[in-house]
Amino acid sequence: MVIEMDLKTAIDLDGFAVIENVLSRGEIVDLLRALEQVPDASSLRKRSAIFAMRNLLDIVPEVRKLACSPKVNDLLKPILGEHFFPVRGILFDKIPDANWKVPWHQDVTIAVQTRTEAEGFGPWSMKAEVLHVQPPAPILESMISVRFHMDDCRADNGALRTIPGSHRFGRIPESEISAFRAKSSERICEVDSGGVLLMRPLLLHASSPALVPDHRRVIHIDFASAHLPAGMHWLYEPVARRN
Repeated sequence: MVIEMDLKTAIDLDGFAVIENVLSRGEIVDLLRALEQVPDASSLRKRSAIFAMRNLLDIVPEVRKLACSPKVNDLLKPILGEHFFPVRGILFDKIPDANWKVPWHQDVTIAVQTRTEAEGFGPWSMKAEVLHVQPPAPILESMISVRFHMDDCRADNGALRTIPGSHRFGRIPESEISAFRAKSSERICEVDSGGVLLMRPLLLHASSPALVPDHRRVIHIDFASAHLPAGMHWLYEPVARRN
């Protein structure tokens, strides 16, 4: 656990930090209840069980409220400064029918509203009917991802594996990730229910299949502190941003 005064230092040095006891049990119950009400068309399922859900900021008001809450504002202000806003929300879970390995990677794409040609942006792709693009590294370096854990997350049920400090090397070509991984030490980020994992998108991370498949529900929210150029807009851009 990282105390508040060391949070920015930990993020700058390692690219991630774990903060426990951010959400109460009541808040978790309310969030899970809200997620259960989402129409089937907005979720990804295996044998009727949900393992992923996109666009949470648009379709789940409770998640949007969490993203803009004072507690999250206080948590992120030391890292992102005064001006930041949520830009994407996703639910991840590991269930027996969706329990695959996630290989080592960086999060190098962002979700946007429309395609606008701008220097340094590309390639473009579509994921679940949402337009994505790889932005220049400075955009990714101005972001932070917050993973809110609804369940206890341990090494045996798919906790995130990380390479501390890897975010400081910019975008690492996929062809070089294996070599980078081979000469680096990893750290497994176990988080209790109600805790959060903060991470830089360029942090190298992976996850193993759960050895004891059970819920490992994580609400993943990306926050940005930079606007996009050339009239490009994040997929979710709050009308009223923090001032």
